[in-house]
Amino acid sequence: MHVELLMPDRSLWSGEAGLVIAKTLDGDIGVLQGHAPVFGILAPGSLVRIRDVPGNESTGDVVRAAVRDGFLSVTGNRVSILASVGELADEIDVATAKTELDEATADAGSAAAAEESPEVKYARARLRAAGDQA
Repeated sequence: MHVELLMPDRSLWSGEAGLVIAKTLDGDIGVLQGHAPVFGILAPGSLVRIRDVPGNESTGDVVRAAVRDGFLSVTGNRVSILASVGELADEIDVATAKTELDEATADAGSAAAAEESPEVKYARARLRAAGDQA
């Protein structure tokens, strides 16, 4: 199936894939070829994983990306992920991302205990995309 990961100012990634995994406000979704049409709102600070065709010996993540927020649309044999802000795993500097998480957490103050801000969630998603558990 054809997958596009887009931001307002550029395309982050476009290509063929076998599986797309994302988290929407309604929960996690996995999309395979032939999936019924769906439109979902991505949860703040989501990690989007685009995987190779199932059955391929090298099946694994082709692309991992952190997205601040956005939408996921499935129609026909096409998946479109529209993110307000996003970053591919290989573009993320882990040290910078950790610093930004610390700053976002400090800015959130005591409100962080009740609910994390979108900035904190996105900073955590960036670290998860880069392979660091935050």
